[in-house]
Amino acid sequence: MARQSVGALSAGAGSTTLPLMSLYGAAANGGKLREVGIFNTTSVALAVALRRLTTAGTQGAGLTEAPHDPAVPPLMTAFNTHTGAPTLGADLGYRAVIGAVVGAGVIWTMGDNGIIIPVGTGNGIGVIIENGTGQICQIYFVWDE
Repeated sequence: MARQSVGALSAGAGSTTLPLMSLYGAAANGGKLREVGIFNTTSVALAVALRRLTTAGTQGAGLTEAPHDPAVPPLMTAFNTHTGAPTLGADLGYRAVIGAVVGAGVIWTMGDNGIIIPVGTGNGIGVIIENGTGQICQIYFVWDE
């Protein structure tokens, strides 16, 4: 499997239904999410969670995924803050309260097997606001395809 990554400043504050950032399988390719980092850019705390997404909703701008091995380009696609809600699937249990300090953050690692993102453009994982008010964040994903 080839390792890929993407990172961006969220385009909006997200919500409990609008992911701050998302990663989706491709029509013929899925992958394993390995790591997610989320960092506050404001002095207001926020609560975040990781959820499965079972439809695309209205995805934000496409992001530029980066291969760790330049000979193996990424197939999965990442998107900035959604403007229309996807269908939220399983709560993956990863959640955190990020402190009210610029630069406060969390890094989630997914262990040996990762979190599977199945084949299909409607299958994804997103960082959402768990409760309360969202904030603009720096976010990154690392995955294997």
